[in-house]
Parts: sequence; C-alpha cells; structure tokens
Amino acid sequence: MTLGSTLGPRVVIIGNSGSGKSTLAKALARRMGVPAIDLDPIHWQDKVGVRRDETLATDMVVEVAGKPQWIIEGVYGWLAAAALPFATSLIWLDLPWILCSEGLSRRGPWKDPAAGEREAFLRWVEAYWQRQTPTSFSGHLALFENFVGTKLRLQSREEIDALLATPIGAVPEPF
Repeated sequence: MTLGSTLGPRVVIIGNSGSGKSTLAKALARRMGVPAIDLDPIHWQDKVGVRRDETLATDMVVEVAGKPQWIIEGVYGWLAAAALPFATSLIWLDLPWILCSEGLSRRGPWKDPAAGEREAFLRWVEAYWQRQTPTSFSGHLALFENFVGTKLRLQSREEIDALLATPIGAVPEPF
C-alpha cells in the first residue's frame, strides 16, 4: 500500500493561514502524481480583497472535486466543505499561532499588499481561534469531526515532516 493509496486519490487540506497547507499540498501532489488546487484563486476574484460570488466559488470547487484525483488546500472552510463529499481523506494542519506567524513571516500573506492590508490580515489570522465562522478553528474542528474518511490532525511541523517522510509503500501513523 502506498502513501497515496492510504490517503486515497482526493485529499483536502485545511488549516490557518501560515500553517503550511500550500507547501504540504505541493509536496504530496508531487509524490502522489496528482494536481494540487489552491482555494485562494477560487475564493478571490481577480486579486486578494475582491471576493468571488459564493455560489460561483462553490460551483467551481464542486467541478474540481468531481475529478478523479486531486489535493485541494485552503483556509476557507465553506469551500473545503464543498469538496469533502468527494474527498477520500482530510488533513487538518492545527498548528499554534507562533508557528503560523513564523510561516507567514517566511512567505508573506500575498504579493504587494496595499498599506495596512498586511496588518489587518495578520490580525485576522491571529483571531483564528476566536472567530466562529467556517474559516476558523471551530469551523475546521467541525469539518474534521464530521468527516467520515481517513483524517489526520497534524499539530506540529515535526508531524508534517513525518507524514512527508513516510516511505512510499508504508502506511502513515495516525496523528
């Protein structure tokens, strides 16, 4: 059994901004030979700050999720929820604020933010544990608890590294 067959051909990755969703998705996609889909270009219309119509965005996710194999990643719980009925596994990067903050420092929230946008974004990211929306700790916890397929809740960079270090042909330990 390979890592890909353990997770199945359709993986959703959720977590706070800066947790490493995109990095993990790209690494797993390369190893499994499947496309990685970032929810940011689906959520945002032309640029960050201009939200796409929710019905259109949801329809776009359902269209992608109907394909035979993929890894979909993003912070947007309501969009991840649209992919979950098609998913074979769910990975939640449930990392503490300090690690998310370090991740954001390394990559930044997006290219060329306007004045004040970066600070507002960082406040929004830090409030992940207080918000009560689909795009928050409580929203991600609900998705995780209700998902019936294979699921992993990774709570450290070491656990993420251990998943990525799982040899092809081995079954990852549950976290």
